[in-house]
Amino acid sequence: MTIIWSGLALGAVYALVAVGYNIVFLSQKTFNFAQASLMMVGGFIAYVGTVSWHLEWWMVAIIAGVVVGGIAALEERIAIRPVKDPHNILVTTLGASIIIEGIAQVIWGGEPLNVPFFAGDKVLTVFGGRVYPVELALIVLVVVVVLALTQYAKRTLTGIALLGMSEDREAAQLRGVNVRRFAFFAFVFTGILAGALGVFVGPKTYAVATLGASLALKGFVVLAIGGFGSLWGVLAGGVIVGLAEALAARYISADAANLSIFLVLIVILMVKPTGLFARRKERAV
Repeated sequence: MTIIWSGLALGAVYALVAVGYNIVFLSQKTFNFAQASLMMVGGFIAYVGTVSWHLEWWMVAIIAGVVVGGIAALEERIAIRPVKDPHNILVTTLGASIIIEGIAQVIWGGEPLNVPFFAGDKVLTVFGGRVYPVELALIVLVVVVVLALTQYAKRTLTGIALLGMSEDREAAQLRGVNVRRFAFFAFVFTGILAGALGVFVGPKTYAVATLGASLALKGFVVLAIGGFGSLWGVLAGGVIVGLAEALAARYISADAANLSIFLVLIVILMVKPTGLFARRKERAV
């Protein structure tokens, strides 16, 4: 059961990255490959806030959210808005990711920094398995985030407008939705979310400049497995990827962990090419 808890916690981290991917995808029909790097910056700010400044965790989360949200706004203005072709945005956001990681390495160095968790690091025994408090927090957190965003999308005008943009951008614009403004705010929100989550993700992954590349790839795999545009699919994809990685590392080898993830991805996409929870859309011409 210890391996199960560890896998679920890893999957939760990947799923939180995929949530940011999904929000940008729904609002702009493209991906922000710098999303994981933004979360990495949140981890570094969590380290500085808790270790150097000795602030309360909620204050650190607010500061990280504001700072990383500002970085996301700058990225949107420079790397996304001037680009006309959505395919080129993939390249510009990847470039933004490399720049963010490079700046982080210059500021904080290349060594992993241990981010303390506000609830401590005493090992707990739950259902016969040993688990750290941060791992339980991550599992609960990703469920709460997905549930909250799902309800927000269904019950608020802003959420309904974003869903309308994802279905038909031109029709939403004709109904009076300022699609550019909504897309910008959605992008900034993903930055705020990534920064605030640093106080939870940092204690699990450590704060290290190379974290963004690893999380970006596995977050995208989670999204592909669950289905593009599906928040509940993110949960399913996170569970599958996290458990596959943890079980392969435990029973096969550490080198087989990454390979197992992509084998699972290939099998699932062969059975359901759109992902587990994405619905195939048909349009009459």
